[in-house]
Amino acid sequence: MGDENKTYLTEFILLGLSSDYQIQILLFVVFLTIYLLTVFGNLLIVLLTHIDSRLNTPMYFFLKNLSFTDLCFSTTIVPKMLIHFLVIRKTISFTGCSIQMFFFLVMGCTESSLLAVMSYDRYVAVCKPLYYSIIMSQRVCVLLVIGSWASGTFVSLVDTTFTLCLPYQGPNVINHYFCEPPALLKLASEETYKAEMVIFAMGVVILLGPVSLILFSYWNIISTVVQMQSRDGKLKVFSTCGSHFIVVIFFYGSTIFTYMQPSSKKMNEGDKVISVFYSVITSMMNPFIYSLRNQDVKEAFRKVLRR
Repeated sequence: MGDENKTYLTEFILLGLSSDYQIQILLFVVFLTIYLLTVFGNLLIVLLTHIDSRLNTPMYFFLKNLSFTDLCFSTTIVPKMLIHFLVIRKTISFTGCSIQMFFFLVMGCTESSLLAVMSYDRYVAVCKPLYYSIIMSQRVCVLLVIGSWASGTFVSLVDTTFTLCLPYQGPNVINHYFCEPPALLKLASEETYKAEMVIFAMGVVILLGPVSLILFSYWNIISTVVQMQSRDGKLKVFSTCGSHFIVVIFFYGSTIFTYMQPSSKKMNEGDKVISVFYSVITSMMNPFIYSLRNQDVKEAFRKVLRR
C-alpha cells in the first residue's frame, strides 16, 4: 500500500547559493556580469578564428570548438540561475531539470575531451614539429572534435539515464543552484549505490582518462623544451602551453573534487562554491586566458577593430 499511494515528483526546489535577498541581488549582478563576459569572450574567439586566415590552424580550430562549448555550457546553467536570484520560490520542473542536467553533462564532458585533444595537439607541435602537418591533418582534427562530442554525449546519456531511472517520491529540495547528478541523487527514494558507481566509472573515463593524456603530453613537452637552445623558443612554448595548463587546473581540479568524492559525502556550501568554478568561471576565463596570452589572437582582434 505504501508505494501505490506515493506520487512521483513533478518539480524541484533549488536552494541556490544564498537565501539572503540582498546577497542574492549582489550575486545576480556578479553572475550577470560573468555571463555577459562569457558570451562576449567566447563569441569573439569563434568570430576571430573564423574570419582571420592566420588562425586557420589546428590549435585555433580546437580553440574555436572549445569556445563554442563554453558558450553552450554557461548558457545551460546561468540564465536559469539569474532568474532564481530574483524570485522567492526557485522551482524547476522535473523535465526542465532533466534537460538541464543532460546538456550540462554533454558540454562539460565534451570540454574535458577537447582539453585533452588540445594538449595532444601541443605535444605534437612541440615534440614532433616535422610531422605536425601530417599527424594533425584537417581530417584528423575533425575526427578528434567529433570524437570529443560523441564521448561527451555518451557519458551524458549514461549518467542522466542512471540518475533519472531512480524513483523520486520524497523531498524535492535540491541543495544546489542547478541540476547535476551528485545533488539529485540525494533525493532518490531508492538505494543509489549502482547509479553512483556508474557515474564514478564514467568520471574515471571522461576525467581521469583525459588528465592522464594531458600529463603525458606536458611531461614530454617540458622534457623537449628543457633541451631547446633558443630562449625565445622556450618562452613561446611556455606561453602557449601555459594558457592551456591554467585552464586545465581550474576545470579538472574542481570537477574531479566534485565527481570523484565518496558516495556518502553530502552536498554542502563549500561544494557549491567549488562547482561554480567548473560550471561558470572556467567558461568565462578560457577566452581571456587564451587571448590575453596569445599574440596571434590579439593581432586578429586589432585587425577587426581597424576595419
